[in-house]
Formats: sequence, structure tokens, C-alpha cells
Amino acid sequence: MAQKYRIYINEKVILVTETKPKKKKGYELLDDEAFDLKIIYTWISARKNNLFCVVCKDAKTFLKQVKKSVILIEAAGGLVKNDIGEYLFIYRNGKWDLPKGKIEKEEKVKAAAIREVEEECGIKVSELNKKICNTYHVYINRGVLVLKKTYWYDMHCTGNFLLKPQIEEGITDVRWFKKEHIEPIITNTFPSIMDVLVEDGIVRRD
Repeated sequence: MAQKYRIYINEKVILVTETKPKKKKGYELLDDEAFDLKIIYTWISARKNNLFCVVCKDAKTFLKQVKKSVILIEAAGGLVKNDIGEYLFIYRNGKWDLPKGKIEKEEKVKAAAIREVEEECGIKVSELNKKICNTYHVYINRGVLVLKKTYWYDMHCTGNFLLKPQIEEGITDVRWFKKEHIEPIITNTFPSIMDVLVEDGIVRRD
């Protein structure tokens, strides 16, 4: 199966793929050989279009080269489900989000995912299940371009915990949502979070 990855710059996406997207309309094609994320970031940020595409022979190798060209920060988080089938979301910086955070030095990825979810939401994770996917987004941190890779896991929470948002991390609300009631999430979340929901099968991509 051909590999493909999505790198997000705010609401814009760079699709890295080995085959041209089926819905080619709307995508601006980027040259894989001349690709420089530091230059592309500024150029894309100024464009009105939100869809960009890099077609290359080996998407995995291409992504590795991109990672080497900038500072890489790794984070981990989870999509948590409880005993009655509800999903846990947080509200941060005006958007619905999933709990996640940076992996500490010498910390295992799975341990970081559990720790961040528990710290940001005030719950205890009872089960860590499959990895859902990895997401990538680019931003400027103290004047330096950063690529953040986030590992997402399927988690389960057993018990009735008093949800407690981690205010110091900018989280103002933590709430359980039934699958049929997540429309407010879909209309006010980040594209990378939508990727997690799609990969887990909660929502379908148009």
C-alpha cells in the first residue's frame, strides 16, 4: 500500500504521497526535489489555498528528510473512551482538542501518552490499546521552525472521575461526548484531530 502523510500548517495541509490524490482539484503541487520546509512554511502561510501536495517515490523516506531539516519535537496523547461509550475531549485556546503533551527526556512514548492524558484531564487510564496514528504539524517557537510529531493511542477509562482541566496548560474544560453528539467538536477542532477521529473510525472523511 502506498504511504501518505499529512503535515499541517495551521488550517493548511501538505499531503505527502506516492500517488496523486484522487481529488486532485484544489491541490497545489510542490516540487519534491526543491522542497525546503523552512522556505515552504513562509510561502504557504501567505497563500489563500489550504491544500498542497508533494508526490514522491518514497513518502516515508521523504518525511525522514523533512524531519532532519528542522527541529523535531515529539508528543503523545490519547483518544479516551469510557464504559458507556463516551469520548473525552478538552477545550484549549478556543478549540476542542484531545489531551496530549511533549514526551520528556528518556520517557517511553506510551508512558508519556498516559501521563499527559491523566494530568490534563484528572482521570486514570485503565487500558492503553492500539496506536491510532501519528500526526504532524509545523509552527514557530521562539523564532525557530518546529515540526511536532504526535503519537496517538486508543485508551479506556473505567470509573467515575471528577474531570479536572489542567488550567496551567490553557485547558478550560474537559468533557465526555457521545459519538452522536460530537458535531460541536467537528466544527471547531484542528485538522490533525480530525485525522485521529477518522483513523479511529468515529467520523468519516468527506
